[in-house]
Amino acid sequence: MGSSAVTGLVVAAAVLAMATVFGLWHNRRDGRLRPVADGPADLALAREGLPSDDRPATLAADDDHAAASQTLRALGVDPATPVTLVQFSSAFCAPCRVTRRVLADVSSLVEGVTHLEVDAESHLDAVRALDIWRTPTTLIVAGDRIVQRASGVPAKAQVLAAVAPLLDRAA
Repeated sequence: MGSSAVTGLVVAAAVLAMATVFGLWHNRRDGRLRPVADGPADLALAREGLPSDDRPATLAADDDHAAASQTLRALGVDPATPVTLVQFSSAFCAPCRVTRRVLADVSSLVEGVTHLEVDAESHLDAVRALDIWRTPTTLIVAGDRIVQRASGVPAKAQVLAAVAPLLDRAA
């Protein structure tokens, strides 16, 4: 084997290794509900050595709760509803259809939970204000506060587990 063949094999092996690492990271993170940082205390805690997938997510509007709350109300979130599942979708998004079914099932099974689907293309101001980077993105809203979010298709059991304590607090 010549040196160019060995170099080619090394490059191919490196690319395969990087693609495998990225695939594992993406599968672990996709659809996983993460808590949203609620002020400076949570953000300080988030920076204290937690693995990145366990850190609270942050929002562009997190420093200004009133702006996020106003954006949610403009989308149709009723603060009197104990839990609202806000789903950002787009027209040609296949995972959005799966997410719609999961969230609709949860809202039909659990009293006090509503599902609101938002077309991301029609609400670009809200997409920017709420730091939505891809579809589907699901926000779990308790009253008028975003408490958890997921990019990708969340598991039904995961959504049910996330809304249960919120309904207990609301009762």
